Amino acid sequence: MLDALTIAAEGGKSDKAKPFKGVDGGVFEIALKHRGDAFRTLYAIKIDADIWVIHVFQKKSKSGIKTPQMEVDLINEQLRRLKEALK
Repeated sequence: MLDALTIAAEGGKSDKAKPFKGVDGGVFEIALKHRGDAFRTLYAIKIDADIWVIHVFQKKSKSGIKTPQMEVDLINEQLRRLKEALK
């Protein structure tokens, strides 16, 4: 995960990162598996020149790969608060 964030910090996009469809553009998701569990990191790169990690969570849903709506709502709220704080 750190490697993917480092690549983003240097202006690139890791093969592990993909656009996150649950929010407006500029947010990317890194999905990793570790010891049979799935983990997600969401970060935004289009806020000034900085990279901001918005949310990190362990995906526990056993029914499909879709991010639970509760997590999407939390990500949207975190992103809104971040943009507001940076004004």
